[in-house]
Amino acid sequence: MQPVLETSAPDGFGLWPVTEVEPSGFLPLSGELSPVEVGAAVMCIAGCNDIDPDGDRPPRPAGALDSFLHGLLTFDNLFAADGLRVTDHSTGVTFLPGCCDGLEGWRDWHRLTDDGSPLGFGHDPVSPLAERFGDTVRLTVNAERTDGPAIELRVTELRPLLTRAERDLADFLALATYWSSTHLPRHSTPVTAALARVLDLPAPAVQGEP
Repeated sequence: MQPVLETSAPDGFGLWPVTEVEPSGFLPLSGELSPVEVGAAVMCIAGCNDIDPDGDRPPRPAGALDSFLHGLLTFDNLFAADGLRVTDHSTGVTFLPGCCDGLEGWRDWHRLTDDGSPLGFGHDPVSPLAERFGDTVRLTVNAERTDGPAIELRVTELRPLLTRAERDLADFLALATYWSSTHLPRHSTPVTAALARVLDLPAPAVQGEP
């Protein structure tokens, strides 16, 4: 199980160094990312929230950097496209986040392990579905197909996978905290706080702060 972010790149992006990403691809998040990969992840998360303000938020600033970060820094409910990816290496089946999934909701997986609440991550034509049947969790790649591929694992196997996914997110956030202090020094504190909110994690101290 690994947290992944859907990748997208605004045309001609040049606000900070980023690695090249494919539209609608996946960028795994962990503590192993290079600085340009961290930059790409922050770009994608900010891009998910780069929506023109309505009457409840302050107007968009004029500067290119402040304008691009405006949604990330002013939205109450932040969004980061995609979520947790699960791969069964014995069969080659991969359970991917769906169109209705976001990293900000990754803790919903604990509802599945704790009380058996099913989780739907998308809709027609592709509807990933996670269900619990007793001590077994079934991850259906596309619930729209009765004969589609699925992954089955024990609840006792899923819990440590969730712990590892949380560690990957925390390690990425630590990298992003250092990255923001280097590449976005004027915005490092609010950017780090916003990333922590979208990942549903405690905000670490920004370098140079107590």
